[in-house]
Amino acid sequence: MSDFAEFVPPPECPVFEPSWEDFSDPLGFINKIRPIAERTGICKIRPPEDWAPPFACDVRNFRFTPRVQRLNELEALTRVKLNFLDQIAKFWELQGSRLRFPHVERKILDLYQLSKIVSSEGGFETVCKEKRWSKVASRMGFPPGKGMGSLLRSHFERILYPYELFQSGATLTVSTYCPTHAHNNNREIKEPKTLHIFGSVPKMVGLEIVPIPQIDLYMCLMCGRGDEEDRLLLCDGCDDSYHTFCLIPPLQDVPKGDWRCPKCVAECSKPREAFGFEQAVREYTLQSFGEMADHFKSDYFNMPVHMVPTELVEKEFWRLVSSIEEDVIVEYGADISSKEVGSGFPVRDGKRRLLGDQEEYANSGWNLNNMPVLEQSVLTHINVDISGMKVPWLYVGMCFSSFCWHIEDHWSYSINFLHWGEPKTWYGVPAHAAEQLESVMKKLAPELFDSQPDLLHQLVTIMNPNVLMEHGVPVFRTNQCAGEFVVTFPRAYHSGFNQGYNFAEAVNFCTADWLPMGRQCVAHYRRLHRYCVFSHEELLCKMAADPESLDVELAAAVFREMGEMMEEETRLRKSVQEMGVLSSEQEVFELVPDDERQCQKCKTTCFLSALTCPCSPERLVCLHHAKELCDCPLENKCLRYRYDLEEFPSMLYGVKSRAQSYDTWAKRVTEALAADHKNKKDLIELKVLLEDAEDRKYPENSLFRRLREMVKEAETCSSVAQLLLSRKQRHRSVEYKIHTHTHTHTHTLLLCHTEVYVPELLENVEDFHERAQVALADELPDSSKLQALLDLGGGLDVELPELPRLKQELQQARWLDEVMTDDIIPHRVTLELMKRLIDSGVGLAPHHAVEKAMTELQEILTVSERWEDKARACLQARPRHSMLTLESIVVEARNIPAYLPNVLALREALHKAKEWSAKVDAIQTGSNYAYLEQLESLLARGRSIPVRLDPLPQVESQVASARAWRERTARTFLKKNSTYTLLQVLSPRVDIGIYGNSKGKRKRVKELLEKERGGMDLEGLSDLDESYEDACDPATVVAAFKSKEQKEVEAIHSLRAANLAKMAMSDRIEEVKFCLCRKTASGFMLQCELCKDWFHGACVPLPKTGSQKKLMGTAGWQSNSKEAKFLCPLCQRSRRPRLETILSLLVSLQKLPVRLPEGEALQCLTERAMGWQDRARQALATDELSSALAKLSVLSQRMVEQAAREKTEKIINAELQKAAANPDLQVRDEWCRMVLRAMYSEFGDSTPRKQPRKTPLVPRSLEPPVLDLSPPAKAQLEELMMVGDLLEVSLDETQHIWRILEATHPPSEERFLQVMELKMSVLPWPAYSPDMSPIEHVWNALDRRVQLRVPVPDNVQQLSTAVEEEWDNIPQATINSLINTMQRCHAAGGKWSHQILTGFMIHPPTYCFKYL
Repeated sequence: MSDFAEFVPPPECPVFEPSWEDFSDPLGFINKIRPIAERTGICKIRPPEDWAPPFACDVRNFRFTPRVQRLNELEALTRVKLNFLDQIAKFWELQGSRLRFPHVERKILDLYQLSKIVSSEGGFETVCKEKRWSKVASRMGFPPGKGMGSLLRSHFERILYPYELFQSGATLTVSTYCPTHAHNNNREIKEPKTLHIFGSVPKMVGLEIVPIPQIDLYMCLMCGRGDEEDRLLLCDGCDDSYHTFCLIPPLQDVPKGDWRCPKCVAECSKPREAFGFEQAVREYTLQSFGEMADHFKSDYFNMPVHMVPTELVEKEFWRLVSSIEEDVIVEYGADISSKEVGSGFPVRDGKRRLLGDQEEYANSGWNLNNMPVLEQSVLTHINVDISGMKVPWLYVGMCFSSFCWHIEDHWSYSINFLHWGEPKTWYGVPAHAAEQLESVMKKLAPELFDSQPDLLHQLVTIMNPNVLMEHGVPVFRTNQCAGEFVVTFPRAYHSGFNQGYNFAEAVNFCTADWLPMGRQCVAHYRRLHRYCVFSHEELLCKMAADPESLDVELAAAVFREMGEMMEEETRLRKSVQEMGVLSSEQEVFELVPDDERQCQKCKTTCFLSALTCPCSPERLVCLHHAKELCDCPLENKCLRYRYDLEEFPSMLYGVKSRAQSYDTWAKRVTEALAADHKNKKDLIELKVLLEDAEDRKYPENSLFRRLREMVKEAETCSSVAQLLLSRKQRHRSVEYKIHTHTHTHTHTLLLCHTEVYVPELLENVEDFHERAQVALADELPDSSKLQALLDLGGGLDVELPELPRLKQELQQARWLDEVMTDDIIPHRVTLELMKRLIDSGVGLAPHHAVEKAMTELQEILTVSERWEDKARACLQARPRHSMLTLESIVVEARNIPAYLPNVLALREALHKAKEWSAKVDAIQTGSNYAYLEQLESLLARGRSIPVRLDPLPQVESQVASARAWRERTARTFLKKNSTYTLLQVLSPRVDIGIYGNSKGKRKRVKELLEKERGGMDLEGLSDLDESYEDACDPATVVAAFKSKEQKEVEAIHSLRAANLAKMAMSDRIEEVKFCLCRKTASGFMLQCELCKDWFHGACVPLPKTGSQKKLMGTAGWQSNSKEAKFLCPLCQRSRRPRLETILSLLVSLQKLPVRLPEGEALQCLTERAMGWQDRARQALATDELSSALAKLSVLSQRMVEQAAREKTEKIINAELQKAAANPDLQVRDEWCRMVLRAMYSEFGDSTPRKQPRKTPLVPRSLEPPVLDLSPPAKAQLEELMMVGDLLEVSLDETQHIWRILEATHPPSEERFLQVMELKMSVLPWPAYSPDMSPIEHVWNALDRRVQLRVPVPDNVQQLSTAVEEEWDNIPQATINSLINTMQRCHAAGGKWSHQILTGFMIHPPTYCFKYL
């Protein structure tokens, strides 16, 4: 309902930041800033940064009940509107109608404003008569036209006019009955327009009895009729009756619900109760209140509490308090006595022990518990603790909680300290505008002051500062943050609100300058009939009774106030006596409680005098209201007084003496300070004055300090003179001191008894003075000259006034010398040096040369910092800047005469960027592609350069593609956990015949290459990439590969011959090294098909069979050795992918604009493989080898059929054994036998034969060679096979050649049996003959025992355990019998191997498993 203009913050009040010296005297500092601060009423004080008192409240036990504040009821104008609307609504509610506020121009109509404007224009009838409704609409701010005046008139007439008629005082009256109008009564009553104000026209039945046919039960009190009962209303409050059309205003329909008659409606005109705050229902702790406060603020502003700007909170607060529609309720923990819950400052109360710095803050004058009772404070002379004035009050605030416009009790000072929390916003009005503020508020809200004349003393009303400022009231504001003080001055109105959750503490204090304001306040309270907190007269008299305890300034103020008070008291007593009061009696009023000595009229606390009467001894009045005590004659009344008038002069004299003693002392000191040469004071006399001031505790003002400094300097002068005399030298006279020193040295005015005339010293000093003046007058100070003068002056043993200035000049000269030296060498001028020079130059005395140099330095520093920041931003920019941009920056910063590291770094980065771009351009435009390592190096360098490089994304893409190809190729070739690199696998081997770990192997390969250096310089297989990088010509790379391929073939030939020669060393077989481990032969061993070396079965992985499944154990591999081909890990270094896979990799390689050593190696490998494939195909295409392949195909088919037959036989035999063991499966047994007969009949054999069991060391069959090739063909195939095994590629031709070569000699058991035969004498018949080896028979017996175990072993560990146990169960007689049968075999076959017999006799199973 109100158009709230946006709040404009008032101007800020002054903020003071005292030094530690000023801060040490709280009341002295406040008195010092008072002339400035009292102009604004309030001020803020920021303590020194190190002053931070600890929070001393007991947070756990701190509990309080806050006040409830409804914001829109705080503001005076808003509360007036709310009261008015409340009365209107109540009026219509009692009329049985519900008030609905009309809307005009899309806004709720301000009925209060409309009522005020219409009333100011003369009232409803006048405005209607003179047609001023358009003017009313204009004053309310509505646009002209649109029938706005008529619309406002209709709303006023419908809502406000009936209420105004009622407020005008119209009442119901009884009149006589007029017969002549009896027949027109019904007609007139029914016409609303003919109705008048209550009682204006006779409408009620008179006192005469009118004969009527029937007596009505209810009659209308307006017209006196009881007809038309359907329109007759019965009041729910008093049972009176009224017609609807007789009411003012008339009602169209019978109201629903309760209805009140005009008599009952009169209740709404009763005066409202005094407004005040309610107490909240809930009790809070600090934590619970803080959680509630923070939750309220964050929810209201929809953001974290610490992010809400103070300006936003301030504008929102004044919008809310001025709004009628929005009803926001907050809580404020105000006026909490620190005596009950404890102060926020440390207090020396004996309850808690003070720790650390708490002792310091407990004694501080800024501790609000100490400030009211400081020596300069008036309140220290009041013995009782006044809560809120001498005892601090605590305030716990939340967002929007406020304190309304008010002044402190007795117009005293107040000080508020915010311990912690969010800021508190203050508004202040200075004392000289206090009455102006009161008159403005009374003018704008007279309704509130009519019901509460002392409204501004209740702290319940606030008014927008902008409204006050519009009416000429000066208002100032400030935001008080945590750790800051706010001081309000006497009679300064102040108000404010809290920005959020905080904790503050406040107290009052009074200084000497407050005493006149305090006396005026008592007179003001007397006019308002307001109670006093303490008696001002009693306070003055108490201070006057002990003048020596008063501060001098306070004593002077008390003296002046006592004089005023005595004059007024004398006048009042004289007036009372003149009135006829004759009796008087002395009474000690300070012994009477305050509430028993208050004036019955003005409520002032009496102390000096009062008037009583015997008719009511408990009542008394002050002498200002002597006539208003009672109606008894004045002769009966008694004057009670505290002091007789004769006692006042003695009290006044004591205070005057105390005050005048300071004046006398100050006069003597002033004369001493202003004395000329002829009237100089003695040092002893000044010391007496100083001691007197210290004993009487005079204020330490400027006069006191000057006297102390004078005495100190005089003592120094005397001691210097004594020193000169002790050296037997004559010192200067006091007159010369005056001559050579400036006239501001007041200590020269003292009379020293040691004054001596020293001509020689005076001459030297004058010479020094002249030279010093010349040096000081130089345009540019010379450091050497100044240093010489200082040396000269220091040797005179005289205080020279030029020395300080010469030292200043010397500092300036040295500073200028340093600046000039640095200007000559620009690369030494760093930012830190310039800052140091500027900082040191700031502390120098003013000099035009220094100022000029400072200006130049500052300008260079500013420019340098700007360019440094710009260069740093460019270096750290994302995305990075182009070279053109950085070039311009570097060129512009080139002329700055300073060392700029960021600019230099930017210049270096630009240089690197140019070099990098040039190298990339050279690579891109070259005839050959660059190697990947080159591009990776360029990429790493390019990424580290803080410049935008346009070719960098292209290089990154090329490198990523090349790396992806190399990873794909590595996955294709390299085995899992391979120790070889991709380049090593793809390149010809250079480590053939070299064994050992990777480090030793690499070292030996390097040594070998150094011996065979020639062609390409390959430092090792792992460093092949560097060689390729150096050899940019592809032809050179191919030639190198060809050379290495040839050397590889030669090396493998040599290695094969050497390994085959090992087998001829049967006599020294224990010394020959085999395998990767380079140890002697032992256990099961395999022979590599390529290098022909032997490897232990435990050192190398077993080869795979044709089914691509790994064989479990050596026995399994032996049984499938025909299908397996063993290549040692040194010969087969990769997965050996098929040629088709390699060709797809080469296709991808051709699309890369990058050269890779691996790619070139792969190309050479592919060419080599394809060349070998062509040769192999040509060899296999000959007639001899073609027929051999065909024969092998037929034999392979037969071997497949035989394997199938054996597998089927094994399955059926197993089923037959189960059937034999289970009688229930006899039918199934017969069916299996039929299947066997049918199967063997199909294969040409009617009876199945059980194959004789062979030992694991003997192959399944010992077939003769199935193919017979000519020696040249066989040699050609073996050569091809060797070269094909060198290739890291899988080719079908390799398998064909392998099958042919395998078919040309017996099965491959030799490849692992020859190792054992080398350890024994070769027998004339096979080693597996049953009659030659007792082991065979033992194995048969052991096998049968193991097969009968339940359960049957299913892994190696179980099998080993079973063999051990069953061996122990074989009778020793059986073994002895088998050994005895060996005599015949030994005689027939020669010497038996002692080694086998010995091993067998000791532990046969262990020996067997050793070979197994």
